[in-house]
Amino acid sequence: MLYDLHELQRAFLNPLSRFTDSSSLVFSHPYSPLAYTPVSRHIAATYELVHRLGKDYEKPQWHLKRTLIDGHEAAVTVENVYTKPFCNLIHFQRELPAERPADPRVLLVAPMSGHHATLLRDTVRALLPDHDVYVTDWIDARMVPQSEGPFHLNDYVHYVRDFLRWLGPDTHVISVCQPTVPVMAAISLMAADNEPCQPLSMVMMGGPLDTRESPTQVNRLATTKPYSWFEDTVIHRVPPRYPGAGRRVYPGFLQHAGFVAMNPDRHMKSHYDFYLDLLRGSDDDAESHRRFYDEYNAVLDLPAEFYLDTIVTVFQEYQLPRKIWEIDGQIVDPAAISKPALLTIEGELDDISGPGQTRAALDMCSNIPAARKQHYTAKGAGHYGIFSGRRWRQTICPKIAEFIRAAEASRT
Repeated sequence: MLYDLHELQRAFLNPLSRFTDSSSLVFSHPYSPLAYTPVSRHIAATYELVHRLGKDYEKPQWHLKRTLIDGHEAAVTVENVYTKPFCNLIHFQRELPAERPADPRVLLVAPMSGHHATLLRDTVRALLPDHDVYVTDWIDARMVPQSEGPFHLNDYVHYVRDFLRWLGPDTHVISVCQPTVPVMAAISLMAADNEPCQPLSMVMMGGPLDTRESPTQVNRLATTKPYSWFEDTVIHRVPPRYPGAGRRVYPGFLQHAGFVAMNPDRHMKSHYDFYLDLLRGSDDDAESHRRFYDEYNAVLDLPAEFYLDTIVTVFQEYQLPRKIWEIDGQIVDPAAISKPALLTIEGELDDISGPGQTRAALDMCSNIPAARKQHYTAKGAGHYGIFSGRRWRQTICPKIAEFIRAAEASRT
């Protein structure tokens, strides 16, 4: 019922959003005579703010058509190379000179936690000059027909294994936030089965591998509410107008409300500053706001089974660090991993995955030699700062590139 009410609200807001969008242009476009009236800038700013607060946000584009390789501009094409019901594996195909040696192949596992994979745009942009990048592009659950069946956390693990097998040996895996857990599980099972397509290296960034360490607000919510509360409160069925009609999901609009509720004052100030930037004519700052919220406000529905499994497995029962997580009759034990090199990265000020939660992987993977295990804490960085922004581009990405090259060299 809540999902239906949300759709009804959107139906009422869409005409207002379109009206305010058009009206903003009437009072700001250089060819409009109304743009030169004394209060035109105030009116245009008000209309645009209302438009952005009320509009629907579609899945953003990657907007990565060029990269610099060895100082030369190279074209980039996004290709869908492997399709599964809940995820597309996409490849950023770069136009390279024939004589250039192959760069390390990287599987970047994006979070399935509300936002689209394009949230990692800055991550991909910084990796492209020196890496052959593949990304898991998760599909909005409301767009997946019920005939495709459910999607559990264990299915996520199987997807990662399938992608690694498809990519072949000598791949490097980078997991950001939520997928650190299923990626660790997938590689643990591959190691236990002595599979040849185990990755050369694992980079785990800001993930909830052991949420007993430095619990955050996110962790406390998951542990103070019973399983039944999550199932009864946040799980709803997709309305009839979508391909996934009837599928049980954790709706994107509820997740978005939760994101905003964590820092409401910050978001209110950001929107007010945006309004002031429009009044002052600070186009660069206003455009920066638009880019951020075009991404932040674009959310997708999560399969209910996956979300509820994650609550229990990761946050309530700590099954991975306790070595009680069972997948298809096999216990997930990271101690089975010995071949890949391991780098863990945390943000000093991360308020989603607290310090120590990702570093726990170093102890879990006890059979990886100490010489091939590293940890880095990004000083002054929050959760998003470890994979986007200045610290990511200037410090963290070069460190990852160096780590991957060292793993490549150790292979030979």
